[in-house]
Formats: sequence, C-alpha cells, structure tokens
Amino acid sequence: MAKRVTIFDPPPLDTAKAGIENILELTPMQDIGPDVFTNSRPLWHPPGARGVYGGAVIAQCLAAAQRTVPEGFTVHSMHCYFVLAGDSEIPIIYHVERVRDGRSFATRTVQARQRGRPIFTTTLSFNKDDSGGKIKVEHSSQMPSVPPPKDQPPSKASQSPFEVQRIRTEFGSEPIEQRRLVQWCRVRDKISEEGGHRAHLSALAYISDNYFIGTVPRVHKIPRFSSPTVIEKALKALKNPSDLGSDFVANYINEVAPGRQAEIRKLAESHANGTAIDARKISSIIRSEDPREIGMMVSLDHTIYFHNPRAFRADEWMLCVMESPWSGDGRGLVQQKIWSRDGVHIATCVQEGVIRLKQDEPKAESKL
Repeated sequence: MAKRVTIFDPPPLDTAKAGIENILELTPMQDIGPDVFTNSRPLWHPPGARGVYGGAVIAQCLAAAQRTVPEGFTVHSMHCYFVLAGDSEIPIIYHVERVRDGRSFATRTVQARQRGRPIFTTTLSFNKDDSGGKIKVEHSSQMPSVPPPKDQPPSKASQSPFEVQRIRTEFGSEPIEQRRLVQWCRVRDKISEEGGHRAHLSALAYISDNYFIGTVPRVHKIPRFSSPTVIEKALKALKNPSDLGSDFVANYINEVAPGRQAEIRKLAESHANGTAIDARKISSIIRSEDPREIGMMVSLDHTIYFHNPRAFRADEWMLCVMESPWSGDGRGLVQQKIWSRDGVHIATCVQEGVIRLKQDEPKAESKL
C-alpha cells in the first residue's frame, strides 16, 4: 500500500493567497475531535536534514492554536520542543488542548504526532489586545544600521515560500560570542486580507527557524557541508541546471569559505548537466579551509516572543540578527532579534540545539 503524505487529498491551490498560506493550510479532523487538525499539503524536507523543516511544524502548531482562541487575543509567546524528526512521507496530526481562558490571557498546548507518537510539542500564550492599560512601562531594542535590502525580482527557479538577502560580514578577531549574522527576510507574494494578521504571525514563525541553529558553526567558521555524504544528498536535490539559480546556491554553495564558491559551483553545474557527483572532491575543497566537520546538528527547542504582533507584515522586509552567546557540551544556544523595516522590534527568538563534531577516534586494536 502506497504511503499517503496527507490524510485527505490536497485542495486546489488558492491563487488569491500567498504561497506560504497554501503551504501552512490545515484541515480540521472533526471526526476525531473539535481541536484536531492535519497538514493539508506535503511539507518540505530540506536536503541533508533528518526530517521536515522545523519552521513548518512550528507555524502549523501556531495556526492550529490560533483557531481555538477568541478574536481579540493575539499570541505573545510560544515555547517549543523538537522531540522526534518529522517524516515528510506521512501526515502530521495536531492536537490542541485549551488549557486556560482568562480575561487577559489564554493558554494552549499543541502536540504534533505521527504514528501515534509526539514529534513536537509547544505551549502558547495569548494576550487580549490593548489589555495593558493606557500607562505602560515601555522600551525596545534599536535596529542596527545596515544596508537596505536590494530591489530585485524574486528568483523564478526557487520553490521557497520566502526569500533571504544575507548581509555578508567577514568575521575578524572579535570574540565568537560577539559575532552576528544579519539578513533581510520576507514572504514571497502578498499575504491575503482573508489570512489577516494571524497569517502574518504564522509566516513569521515559519521564517524564524531558517538556518537558526546553523549560526553556531557559522560564527565558528566551521563549514556545514563538509561531509561527502551530506554534499551528495544536497547535490542530488538538484533536478536540473536551472536549480543552480535557486536558494540551493544561496543556502548551500555560498556557505563555504570566500573564494571557493566558483570552484564548487563548477562541479555542481557539471552534476546538473549529467556528470557524476564528485562529493569527495567538493568536501576536500571545503575542509581545506577548516579540518573540523559537523557530525550532528539538530534543534532541541525553539522559543518565540512576539513583541508587536500587529505592527508588521511578513510579506515586507524584516531584519533578522542572530548571535550565539554560548556553546559547549555538545550543544549550542542562538538568539535572534527581528525588526520590521521601519525599525519596530517585532520578535525575539531563542533556540538550543545539538552541535557535535566528528571525532578522530583511534582505531581499535585487533585482537590476536
């Protein structure tokens, strides 16, 4: 019996909505319960990753919880744990529990399950709009001064629902914990009026997981794609030469040390035109810059604080700044601040993940 990626046949794409809205669409499962939902469409499994893109599960949990709170309540925080890798070849079931409904706050928990087991769990808190009173204690982090995003048409080759413009910064001698990764992000297409501010919040949650824990190896200048196995999986994701203009290049090839992209791009182009993958050659190019190699990198938890949930649009440019204050004991911590283009601090995110390097284990002595 063939596997089903979704429980129900996916509905037709709604061209009046942005691509992210279609991707995050949920189908109620009223026969099971009033607050049970499932993904309406297949979810993305990034090349080389252990499971589905974490941002999709985060965003769909938020979308499910938002369906259960009254109008006038807006999410202000969600605390998530990745329990198991999500399988992109089977459906995900989202179970929402209405923990509490108060006058000013409402609390929800959501479990994402596959094969009857939780793969992801989150607790969300919603605040009643304008419940803080007229006199408030207020302050906010200021957006750093960076070059504005470039006005350029989105790549037609890319299948990603959002686009990223990284602001390249060559790290110098500053301490690792002071190094920052800066990028502009926004959703492709315009989010519909029907989706409203809740669709923008779900889209922001989706984007927030973009290369988040990957900040740790980047500030350490450790190439992420140095293993021949990982590179081979990533290159196999190329379906045709036009894919080289997509986010594959931006997210993978351009992560290597400066000055080596052209050499690796040439090898990737040869593969896209039918030449066999020479992953070990690519690996040797990357590792010549740094002998360290990522053995395992996976997210453990993810927290989002929504500061000004109605003061932004996810389909307009947002500035994301990531830094890692600590790593050790096989784990790493990353903080991310997000501002709207006009300087409103709209969210702060925190993520911890497993960061393990491949160890040079001595070979076991053979027994006589």
